[in-house]
Parts: sequence; C-alpha cells; structure tokens
Amino acid sequence: MSEEGDEVENDGLREALPGLARIYASSWLNTAEWTLETAARSSARLARAALGRESASALYDETAADLRAYARRMLEIVDREGRAGAVSELLRDDGPAGTGEQDTAASLRAQGEELLRRSADVDDDDDDTHPAYERILGELAPDEARILRLFMVEGPQPAVDVRAGLPLASELVAPGRNMIGADAGCRYPERVPAYLNNLSRLGLIWFSREPIRDRLRYQVVEAQPDVLAALRKGGRTARTVRRSILLTPFGHDFCDMVLPLDTG
Repeated sequence: MSEEGDEVENDGLREALPGLARIYASSWLNTAEWTLETAARSSARLARAALGRESASALYDETAADLRAYARRMLEIVDREGRAGAVSELLRDDGPAGTGEQDTAASLRAQGEELLRRSADVDDDDDDTHPAYERILGELAPDEARILRLFMVEGPQPAVDVRAGLPLASELVAPGRNMIGADAGCRYPERVPAYLNNLSRLGLIWFSREPIRDRLRYQVVEAQPDVLAALRKGGRTARTVRRSILLTPFGHDFCDMVLPLDTG
C-alpha cells in the first residue's frame, strides 16, 4: 500500500509540474515588467516632489496604488491556473468601499491642478503642440491624411443631400454626396463616408449646413452618377440640398503642425 501511495503521489506531482512552471514563468515576467515600470514612474514622481510639483501625500497614494495593482496582477496569474480565486477578491482594494474611486478622483484632480499650474507658468515651454496630436496620428488611415491635405490646399468642399417630398415633410434619400475621394486621390474611395465620420469623431472636420461660395462646384457634384441615381429614386419631388464640409480650427492647427503639404 505504501508503494502504491508513493506512485500515486509521484504521478500527481508530475501532472502538476507544467502548471507550476507556467505560474513561475508568468510570475517572473510580471515581476520584471512591474519593476521596470515602477522604477521609471517612481523616478519621475520623486523628481516632481523635489521640484514641489507633487505633494508627499499624492506620492504616497500613487505608490500604494502601484503596489495594489502589482498584487492583483500576481493573483490573476494564479487565478488562471485555478488556484486562489477567492484571495484576489480580498485584495481588490485595501480600504473601505469606495476607496478605489476616491483614489482615482484624487489622481484626476491632481492632474487638473498640475495643468492649471503649468498654464500659469510663463517659463513652461512644453505646449508647442497639442498633447492629442500624437494619438490622432495613430488613428488616421493614409487616405484620411490625403483628405486632410485636400482641405488644407483647396478649402471647404461641396456636398449635397438628396431629399424627396415637400419642403416641410421631406425624406432623406442620399446624404452627403461629394467628390472628396476623387479630388484627394484616395486609394479606397468607397471608404470615404467612413473616413469622414472618423475625421469628424476626432474633431478635425465638421459638416456645415452652409454652402460654399463657388456654386459652380455643386454642378459637378450633382452630375455624378450616384447623385443622379438618388434623384431618380426620389421621384418627381426629389431635389438636392447644398451643404459643405470643412476643417475645424482644431483641424487647421493639426494640419499646420503635422502634415507636410508638399508630399506627393
């Protein structure tokens, strides 16, 4: 019986070895990653505290938050192996209910205070570009850069809605027909509606109800096959309503700062 028990125990140990190895490897990688990240953040915090830009209490709160995040990360590794799921619930926060939300609110308030402090600092020269520009560049397709360049070079672009019915009770048949894809040289002109929606989402363009001054440009748009097809679909009461699409002030500044207009 003793030999059989030893064999069963050894078999169980061998079966557990792959799981233990995964836990060890994951723990080591997460520890190394957390150490590097925390060292960089701690150096920046100590520098801000030495310069008087961050209070000691804020430094303590951020450090405690890092430790809690590390503990949760380590416990999540064990959870994935099915070992200690209940313990992670205990360390969701180290204070009473609502402490995590209070820490977040305090951190956001500290960031707001820092922005106001920098706005009053005449020697602060870090505001040459808007902090959102780098993020926006990562959310643009190449065709969207071409569209922005078209707006910068040619100005507002004409667009037409096709509507049918009486003036006070009309129905939209085809919205926002334009020639932006062709004029900008887009590689995927069928994606222009999605491109324009994304540029509007980013605050770079807006859709105006006002027409542009050059009314002759609308005649070219209204002669396009998709506009003519929409007019036929709308029937006898179909008509075009002239609109325009243009850069916002934020979009102008973005293009001035990051888009080379002389690129082919």
